[in-house]
Formats: sequence, structure tokens, C-alpha cells
Amino acid sequence: MKTNRSLILICSASALLLSACVVAPAGRPYYQEPVMAAPPPPRVEYAGPPPAVGYIWIDGFWNWAGGRHVWSPGHWEAPRVGQRWVPHRWERDGNRWHLREGHWDRQHGDHRGYDDYRDRR
Repeated sequence: MKTNRSLILICSASALLLSACVVAPAGRPYYQEPVMAAPPPPRVEYAGPPPAVGYIWIDGFWNWAGGRHVWSPGHWEAPRVGQRWVPHRWERDGNRWHLREGHWDRQHGDHRGYDDYRDRR
């Protein structure tokens, strides 16, 4: 009986601890709080040839982790039909900075997307 209670207690404690974990897809930012330090200038990356015809290069970006800016390298990705890549960007709000996640967006309206971003570089 004592073993069952201990096992239940351990399982309950484990479940409680695991429920507090943040799970984010690899290479994607999860930090949503404002940052007081401006991001450094973007790094220049050599993309190399695409792994397949039609793939697009997703530029790297400065993420915020461990109390500092950390570079997340760019990568090739297959395009998505009817969508455009909107790149990661840092936006200033007074003396704070917010990371806006890169994402795929449907091609409609006045949304600035991957093609617009590449033209401005």
C-alpha cells in the first residue's frame, strides 16, 4: 500500500512539473516578452545551392535566449502553395524590443511577404 502511494505521488509530481514545460518547434522563437537590448545587425550567411528546385532560403535571425541575442541560422524550405514567407523581425516600442515571428501567410491584401522582403534587401 505504501508503495502505491509513493508511486502515485511521484507520478503526480512528474505530471505537474512536465505541464509547466514550454515546447517550441526547433529553430523557432518562443520568447514573447519585451527585450531591453536592440538586436545586432543581421549576419551574412552563405545559403549554398537549394536541396531541390523551387526551395526558398529563409534568412537567419537574432533570437533572445539566456538573457542575450543568439543567432538562429537560415535554412532552405519548400515553398507552400498560395503562401508567402514573412520574415522574423524585431520591432522597437520605446526602449523595448519585441520579436515578431516569421511565418507563412496567405497571399492576399497588403501583407508584406517573402517576395517584398527580398526586393527591399
